[in-house]
Amino acid sequence: METGLLHIEANQGLHPCIWMQAGVVDKKECRWDYDCPGCRFDRNMVRTAEENKRLRQGGTTPKGKRGEIIPWKNKLLSLPVSRRPCLHHMKQRINFRACNLEYRCGSCDFDQFFHDEFSVHAVVRPVDELNIKGFRIPQGYYFHRGHAWVKVEEGSSVRIGIDEFALRVLGPFDRIESPLVGKEIRQGRADTRAFRREQTAKVLSPVSGVVTSINPRLRAEGGLANDAPFSEGWIMRVHSDTLRDELKELMINTESGDFMDEEVERLHQLIEEVAGPLPADGGHFGNDIYGKIPQLGWERLTNIFLDT
Repeated sequence: METGLLHIEANQGLHPCIWMQAGVVDKKECRWDYDCPGCRFDRNMVRTAEENKRLRQGGTTPKGKRGEIIPWKNKLLSLPVSRRPCLHHMKQRINFRACNLEYRCGSCDFDQFFHDEFSVHAVVRPVDELNIKGFRIPQGYYFHRGHAWVKVEEGSSVRIGIDEFALRVLGPFDRIESPLVGKEIRQGRADTRAFRREQTAKVLSPVSGVVTSINPRLRAEGGLANDAPFSEGWIMRVHSDTLRDELKELMINTESGDFMDEEVERLHQLIEEVAGPLPADGGHFGNDIYGKIPQLGWERLTNIFLDT
């Protein structure tokens, strides 16, 4: 299948916001590489559109220019189907392609194809990272307290994995198994299992949704997650209709860093309890912590750090 992927050069001009392309606002440039869930302007527009909808449902006509704001999808749905641009085109990633599914990306075969053929290789490439006592926290990723990470992709789709801390404490794993495509996951439920010999670790889902693709390599090469936890070690891709609300329950950027600092300190204390004082030379923890200090106890570690 020909995708017509575009190579967008920086000098080709502005990157118009989705709301501008839809005709809801007159002029707005995107400065977030079309990462809409992370954009304050997008959140404000969504909130205003929802407020206007509630007013209309209550019999009140919203006033002023603010009262004219409607969801960008609604604006585009007023166009003939042949003129409704695919979201990937609006984000300057492919040549023009019409959307005939009313912007239900989770039901779109092309959207799945695009991610499988392109995004899997370009997805989750951390550029800026916090280093918390030797553990990496990539910026722009959301983190659950059970040590799963979330990277928002297109629309309401996310990619999910296990963070470096949990992988270095409990891994390397022999295999990691997630629910199959089409199955539902629920935020805070132990939907993923990671196996190390006779031991099993249950990992809580950071968001709710329907699994749209999985990383099959992890079922045979669990150690891949340790090698590249925030890129090739991803576990599954999920479409979530409750993403905006559930992201509020997760941590991002400096908040994630503060949490990781606390977790490293807890690990430090646990190790000193069973192995004696650690060197005070400012060194960092290595890999395979459980393998090197099994007296820490598998169930104890999973209970404390994975909340399972």
